[in-house]
Amino acid sequence: MAKTILAVDDSASIRQMVSFTLKSAGYDVIEAADGMDGLDKAKARSVNLILTDQNMPRMDGLTLIRSLRALPQYKTTPILMLTTESSEAMKSQGRAAGATGWLVKPFDPQKLIEVVRKVIG
Repeated sequence: MAKTILAVDDSASIRQMVSFTLKSAGYDVIEAADGMDGLDKAKARSVNLILTDQNMPRMDGLTLIRSLRALPQYKTTPILMLTTESSEAMKSQGRAAGATGWLVKPFDPQKLIEVVRKVIG
């Protein structure tokens, strides 16, 4: 049974790239257009990993992570930030919110697969 990954990003081209990369590595991918959409989709079905952007309309990545961590089923689910933000301050906010890891855009597809495999196998 393939593991399911929720990819949350307001950029359709990034979502397509992430989706294509992960599907080619054998994962199922659900796409969400922003944090609110991501939260709704995460509540609707369980996923093994969440990849989220930080800067999005309606709900940003940190708020999404905090909202997911407040749900019992997502207390320990790996959540990776995939964002152009790379400052230490933003990373520590991410960790404080409950992010498992951090990938900077533009991402290297091979690196994304490696990190995902390390986190969920």
